[in-house]
Amino acid sequence: MDKALRSLAELPTSLEICVDDARGLAAAQLDCVSRIELCSALSLGGLSPTPGLIALARQSRIPVFALIRPRAGDFVFSHEEEAQMLDDIAAVRAAELSGVVLGAALPDSSLDLAMLERLSAACGPLRRQLHRVFDLVPDPLQALEGAVSLGFERILTSGQTPRAFDGAQILRLLRERAAGRIDIMAGGGIRPETLSALFRQSGIRSFHASCRRRSSVQDERLLLFGFAAENVVTSAEEIMRLDHAIRLALH
Repeated sequence: MDKALRSLAELPTSLEICVDDARGLAAAQLDCVSRIELCSALSLGGLSPTPGLIALARQSRIPVFALIRPRAGDFVFSHEEEAQMLDDIAAVRAAELSGVVLGAALPDSSLDLAMLERLSAACGPLRRQLHRVFDLVPDPLQALEGAVSLGFERILTSGQTPRAFDGAQILRLLRERAAGRIDIMAGGGIRPETLSALFRQSGIRSFHASCRRRSSVQDERLLLFGFAAENVVTSAEEIMRLDHAIRLALH
């Protein structure tokens, strides 16, 4: 490990696990988990969690950030969808979770800073992260400065590619430009097998993953009737395997 990477390896690391159900929330209650991103419908990239799941998350011993995303598809939201997001933020705030994960875009895919400012104002004491809307912006360095100006503490990004490993050079550039003003967290296809190479190429020390494992469907009729899709569950074993890979790569 060269001198620059050795210096980075001395900094704190973080591991965020995204979950979309009660079983996932329970599986992520591990000391190696820094934060939980709470959502629904991970198969759609994640949507706002249900009120019941938000209420359940109050019992988490790990800090929980709730995703605020009203629907699947693009991130250009209407006035009605903004009102929906404001109500979701209010529910998260009432539940006293740790934070929210936000994102909104203009038709040209640049960040909708005006909407993000309004959503941020509604958050009060909630901490804020910017989600992977960032990966679609035309100018990532400009978007980074916008996120800094609005007081976001973290950007989740795959380096503008589907997988973070393939976006390692953009991640490195973002980390260097951020210069400690905002955390750059790598997400998108984070796997133990590629963790070491990702760190060497990007220097990123914050990681976001679902750590899910395929599981059998309890009843084949669920597939026949369309009540089940891809059956994957958050796995405590997969979380620990990823944490082990992080510790090996960074030390």
